[in-house]
Amino acid sequence: MERYAYIESEMAQLRETGLYINLRVMESPADAWMVVDGQRVLNLCTNNYLGLANDPRLKQAAREAVDTWGVGPAAVRSIAGTQSLHVELERRLAAFKGVEDALYVQSGFCANQAVIPVLVGRDRATGEQDVIFSDQLNHASIIDGARLSGARIVVYQHCDVADLERVIQEHLPNHRRGLLVTDGVFSMDGDIAPLDELYRVAEKYGVLTMVDDAHGEGVLGGGKGIVHEFGLQGCFDIEMGTLSKAFGVVGGVVAGAKTVIDYLRQRARPFLFSSAVTPADTAACLAAVDVLEESTELVERLWENAAYLKAGLADLGFDTGRSQTPIIPVMVGDAAVAADFSQRLFEAGVFAMAIGFPTVPRGKARIRVMNTAAHSREDLDVGLDAFRRVGRELGLI
Repeated sequence: MERYAYIESEMAQLRETGLYINLRVMESPADAWMVVDGQRVLNLCTNNYLGLANDPRLKQAAREAVDTWGVGPAAVRSIAGTQSLHVELERRLAAFKGVEDALYVQSGFCANQAVIPVLVGRDRATGEQDVIFSDQLNHASIIDGARLSGARIVVYQHCDVADLERVIQEHLPNHRRGLLVTDGVFSMDGDIAPLDELYRVAEKYGVLTMVDDAHGEGVLGGGKGIVHEFGLQGCFDIEMGTLSKAFGVVGGVVAGAKTVIDYLRQRARPFLFSSAVTPADTAACLAAVDVLEESTELVERLWENAAYLKAGLADLGFDTGRSQTPIIPVMVGDAAVAADFSQRLFEAGVFAMAIGFPTVPRGKARIRVMNTAAHSREDLDVGLDAFRRVGRELGLI
């Protein structure tokens, strides 16, 4: 139809440039090996860092919760959806992270949309505006949350503490209050924000602080996240995390001072206007907290696997960027080549997806490799062999 012509044109362009997303269909649980589109493949693609997505302890907790609580709460948290499971998970997560309180919401994306517009914005009566200082490579959910707030958004150069201080000096005096927000671990490059230095600058100028620790929860700080990694427990005003990656389930968590969390319970729109998380998911998250509190064994195994895989890829001649974490970008550059690389890996029995624009800048396409604690050394060797063969076929190494 004529009114869809612009859509058809843009879709054709996506296909031509190798940016069209073909959805792979999972036919087995997230684990070291999976059945994808009917083929058994080595999984180097999901965020299941600790292998908990298919852990028997979490599955048993979910089954028991369904038997006790049913399949859904049937209400938003603020009306009739807050179950004692939710309250217990929030209490446990706050204790786990060493803060006063925590709020459990539907996803990490929702968490950023819940927090940022509540903390900063524009006063409708007076016209006074707040300002957000945001890292250049912050996640889309931070960008969207910042836009929703109505606050002025000022971007500073990626992980550049001096540039942060420059923009604070320039813009803070013209605004009511300021908020520094940064990813802890940057999901496409695997590098880590210099959290201690960023905090020092923010404190110097009285700016509120927020860190999105989606890829640090369960990974850094012995599993407790990037704030623990830097010894800054209780210092950041807001720690945002997700329970869909290392925790293996679903949901987002906002942790910090009780005053702030109580305020979010009154004002955060995803909390007030979207149904509560299911009992099964909530109970599985509680079981994941149990696992992480009992032992750091899975965290240690994850890092051992990451070091082995990263060294192996580098030895083959691949560029793995600036990663400091188990996220390993295999840099390709051209999106079409990256898509071809991913497809050939799949045909060789390895599931590792290509990432291109707009998720990463144009010309920075890559294969993002995600190993887990569920992988054995033999599994990783299978992956390295496939990367070697396909990389040579494509002339990348």
